[in-house]
Amino acid sequence: MLALITGITGQDGSLLTELLLEKGYEVHGIVRRSSTLERSRLSQFYGDASTHEKRLFLHYADLSDTTTIRRIISKVQPAEFYHLAGQSHVGLSFEIPESTCDLTAMGSLRIMEILRDLPHPPRFLHASSREIFGTPTFSPQDESTPVNPNSPYGCAKAFATQMTRIYREAHGLFFCNAICYNHESPRRGENFVTRKVTLAAARIKMGLQKSVSLGDLDSARDWGYAKDYVQAMWLMLQQESPDDYVIATGESRTIRDLLETAFRHVGLNWQDHVKIDNRFKRPADAHELLGNPEKAVKQLGWKPSITFEQLIHLMVDEDLKAVKSRT
Repeated sequence: MLALITGITGQDGSLLTELLLEKGYEVHGIVRRSSTLERSRLSQFYGDASTHEKRLFLHYADLSDTTTIRRIISKVQPAEFYHLAGQSHVGLSFEIPESTCDLTAMGSLRIMEILRDLPHPPRFLHASSREIFGTPTFSPQDESTPVNPNSPYGCAKAFATQMTRIYREAHGLFFCNAICYNHESPRRGENFVTRKVTLAAARIKMGLQKSVSLGDLDSARDWGYAKDYVQAMWLMLQQESPDDYVIATGESRTIRDLLETAFRHVGLNWQDHVKIDNRFKRPADAHELLGNPEKAVKQLGWKPSITFEQLIHLMVDEDLKAVKSRT
């Protein structure tokens, strides 16, 4: 089986790559050309002579570069296409709304147009987001929840999500939306609140940092383990018919819960080390974001493998290990 992944160097892309390689796939990834060749989340494959350039291949392209993407897809001819790329930071999308919408909304549409022109279009998964629901009208949310985004990122994702459904229904394509709630791992970027907190707990424990600045501590999220979520993505493309699925844990936790769990794990009181900074509060924040994964559980046979506490402990332990190795 041959798969093509956009966003392969990100948290989800690298975890999905590992999963697919374990299952015997040949994996191709689309990456942006940058001033550095460092792609740390895939570094374990570069020294593996049996994998690099034999079962794992990277191709340079940008989501705005339709010609190059078309050329890559025509050359690779994937059986499965996982579209994970895009500007994925909600807070940052308020600062760069135009590029967020171009990459996340129009970039997705460009790919769909290329795929529907192929004689044998691949099965396609769009990594959607719970941000499409914005401020929900009810909780928990499921696949029938009205789309009502309240951020540029959520709006861009809502467009791409709706277009995925339209292409499935209008053109008979095997196109799916994985409507993912927050999912984390030790590979999460340091500008996301979960990793910011776990890294701060590790650094403060080691005496390398005294405090961490955060915004709204009452903000609540449905946090899961990214490794579980890419498993759900793969399962979606193995079904007899395409559909959309909410991927979530069904449990909501606040940033206070996150702080308590992370700092207690290293024997610290978070209240001694946290500063409130209004700069980190979003102009509009979604509340009551809680997913109902019942459909995925019943139809995909999917379920989370670890608890919230186990996830945060895993992230803190990995950050401790990394911090110690650098000191």
